[in-house]
Parts: sequence; structure tokens; C-alpha cells
Amino acid sequence: AYNGVIQHDVGEMVMDIEGIGPHLDTIAREWSEGKDYGPAWGVKIVAAKCRSVEGSWRVVDKAMDIMGGYGLLHQAGFERFFRDARLGKIHPANSYLSREFLAKAMMGIDPDEQPR
Repeated sequence: AYNGVIQHDVGEMVMDIEGIGPHLDTIAREWSEGKDYGPAWGVKIVAAKCRSVEGSWRVVDKAMDIMGGYGLLHQAGFERFFRDARLGKIHPANSYLSREFLAKAMMGIDPDEQPR
């Protein structure tokens, strides 16, 4: 914990976590309140999912670097976080499809238009 590199990594992890929570809270609150974004809801939800998953992966990946091989052992209880964070990256829509959808939506291009 007193190693400067580890402190830097933990600081990076905190910044990711602190950025994810407020974003998701805002999206959830606005959805619950019935805020009318119309078709833009798709953009908001996909962007929030993508940012959250990517931030979560960075946090778990750094934590695994810090823990070393011990993090893979079942008794450490960490391998589940590693697996879940990684699967979030490939669960539909993955980051490539998310970025394609977001870009097309912002540029007024039909999401089904090729190239895909």
C-alpha cells in the first residue's frame, strides 16, 4: 500500500469508480422520473452502459495487476469480479457496436445502414 505505483493505480481506480456512479445515478433518476428524451434515450443508455463497463474493466484489471496470481484463486473471491467485468465488455452491445450506434445516432445515420 505504501508503494507509489500502487497508490497511483488505486487513484486511477477511484477516479473511474467516482465517474461511473453519478452517470448511472443520473440516467436511472431521469428514466424513473419519466424524462422525455425520445429516441435519444437509446444514446444515453448505450453510452452509460459502455462507459460503465469500460471503467469497471479498468478497475478490475488494475486490481488484478496489484493482486497478482492470488486474484485468480477462488478463495480470494476476486475471480468473479474479473469474469463479470470482462463479460460486460462482450455482452451486447459490445464496445464496437456501441460506438457505431452512438456515432450513427449523432450523425443522423440509420443504425442499420452499412457498413457494419
